[in-house]
Amino acid sequence: MRYLLLTCVIGLLSGSLVQPASAQLPSAWRDAQIDAMNKSDAIMKRAHGQKNLLAQYQVMRHAYAADGHAAFRAIFGQYLSWYQSFLGDYKDAELSFSIEQKPLADDAASPLTEPGWHALPALAYLPQLAKNYRVVFLNEAHNIALTRTLTVRLLKPLRKEGFNVFAVETLYQADVAALNKRGYATAASGFYTREPIYAEMVRTALKLGYKVVAYEADPYHTGDAREAQQAENLWNVLKDDPHARLVVNAGYAHIQKTGKFLGARSMAEHFIADSGITPLSVEQTVLIPHQDQSMNHPDYGAIIAAVQPAWPIVFVDKQGKPWSLRPGYDVSVIFPPEHFVYGRPTWAGLWGARVPYTIDGNVCQRHWPCLVAARYTSEGADAVPADRMVLDPIPLMTVNDIKITTGNYSTPLGELFLRPDHRYRLTVSDEAGRQIGSTVIDVRRTPGDPPPLTTLAPAPATASAAPCAPATLCKAQATQP
Repeated sequence: MRYLLLTCVIGLLSGSLVQPASAQLPSAWRDAQIDAMNKSDAIMKRAHGQKNLLAQYQVMRHAYAADGHAAFRAIFGQYLSWYQSFLGDYKDAELSFSIEQKPLADDAASPLTEPGWHALPALAYLPQLAKNYRVVFLNEAHNIALTRTLTVRLLKPLRKEGFNVFAVETLYQADVAALNKRGYATAASGFYTREPIYAEMVRTALKLGYKVVAYEADPYHTGDAREAQQAENLWNVLKDDPHARLVVNAGYAHIQKTGKFLGARSMAEHFIADSGITPLSVEQTVLIPHQDQSMNHPDYGAIIAAVQPAWPIVFVDKQGKPWSLRPGYDVSVIFPPEHFVYGRPTWAGLWGARVPYTIDGNVCQRHWPCLVAARYTSEGADAVPADRMVLDPIPLMTVNDIKITTGNYSTPLGELFLRPDHRYRLTVSDEAGRQIGSTVIDVRRTPGDPPPLTTLAPAPATASAAPCAPATLCKAQATQP
């Protein structure tokens, strides 16, 4: 855990994500962040003394509420956010830690301001773009599961294009062999794979026939040494198998191919230098919605207003070349606005691949809060669930404004997002991890469910910006069967 803290908050300490309060000198702010890092580490040790995820989170949220110092909340809010995502509380995960997407001096002009750009579904375009590459890099924001949803859907069309190895940053090397044999992630597989959509990503890759590999650096490698060793590990995969074609999932700017990266070189830059291979780099963390819209990138709102996308999109010019906001990447993905039902985002449906399954709080039998989890019946009880959520009739607002509920005040209802035509084992447990009940459910798609997003043929290039291309991209016309 200490290693994780050092590698994941280094951006905070560098001042790139969180700036000191105006009355505080930068040196004092840095010292306060280091103290906060040490305190956070101690809290996590206490939390891990608990035997289940919900109890661990309870320790964390009380500790967070007890310390209102800005430096502590800047650091520990990220931890809180990770665990909220693990519990399926995606809305609060975004609120606990978000990065304001400020414009940079070298940002490209908006595709709306220049002629020739048109929008396409990312799921349709990116596999076609990847055809001539041996390596595809996709990034994510570790606490924002939204940024994993498209990657889950891309795995199938990329497999059809010949990609056969899925490299996952978060995996623990000790579990990789067992993971490939078992077919699903457990708590021992990795850190971020405790989040259900990340686990679904790994599960999907294995079902499609990918070989799943870890590429994280050795413990205590930080900064440039970590980037270099990650790149070396990826290059070794290709050297060992001349037929390997890699899909790589990584965090944030590890995949940028040019530009400044914490004063040194990114993993992608090291990889290019080592291998001589130029990867396709797909950016998914900047043009995303924030619940506080003031944190959105300035171009985001205008793009959404013009295109009104129902699914993730990219922009392409009349020659078929993709638009990228940042020069270190090949293409930028723009995610649509979020919609919440019973406190849960509809994007957890993976753009039509999964359907909502409503759970009534009565299953908790008045044990509050309770954790509801759905696992595939073909997998063991140790599997990271396909989806899970916490239900409580009254949000736990007594500890400032940190809550762990996906229901409402009067009737605790929630929606799990599950694949249709699959069977799941539904379990309900209390805060202490005691099982309250379980049942097997069969999930079916109903007429009221959103249509699945299928791969669409790219629209013909046009000479001027076409906000809705193809027509089925737009909300008002989203009637795809």
